[in-house]
Amino acid sequence: MPHAIRIHQTGPASVLKWESTKTPRPKKGEVLIRHTAIGLNFIDTYHRRGLYPLPTPFTPGLEGAGYIEDTGSGVINVKIGDRVAYCSDPIGAYSETRLYPANRVIKIPREISDEKAASMMLKGLTAAMLLRRIYRPKSGEPVLIHAAAGGVGLILCQWAKFLGATVIGTVGSAKKAAIAKKHGCDHAIVYTERNFKDRVRTITKGLGVPVVYDGVGKATHLGSLDSLKPRGM
Repeated sequence: MPHAIRIHQTGPASVLKWESTKTPRPKKGEVLIRHTAIGLNFIDTYHRRGLYPLPTPFTPGLEGAGYIEDTGSGVINVKIGDRVAYCSDPIGAYSETRLYPANRVIKIPREISDEKAASMMLKGLTAAMLLRRIYRPKSGEPVLIHAAAGGVGLILCQWAKFLGATVIGTVGSAKKAAIAKKHGCDHAIVYTERNFKDRVRTITKGLGVPVVYDGVGKATHLGSLDSLKPRGM
């Protein structure tokens, strides 16, 4: 019998319970996934604590990878045995098996492990949205990426560098600066040691950057605005 982590009341980590479950046959448009890896995200703690309320009991988790054990009627994009990954509602990734909408899974390429697929889907799609749909940096353009050594930040740095951008990143320590530089960050600014907006102006010779990718928010917002060139994003 498969197991899952269940939450019957919100609170600290002690409310997470490992319980046996029953997974029904998939309905029309659904697939049955047996997980080989799942992604852990900070939003999971919001669900667990009740900051984002959900009806109880529930199984947390938005991101996972595994293989298809069964399919419901009308499923044509995947078949039994396919390796797949996902990163969106409905929640329920903290489980050995689960039902999931077939149109929200993607097949995992052979060269990508289940662990990598499960850990990068949500962050990778966030980076894809920012770099390919919100603002597409041109070759040679400077960009500013906050939290450059974080999950989304590391993907943004690598991708922006591949696109030819000059990547400026902010980090919280020298250790994180070294990590960011290994992943495409040309200028890693330790914001606890210096004012990042002044450093950005120096790097860009006073012009500022056309775009700031800010995954922090309140603490960096005004400095982000001060780092932009006129009509920047």
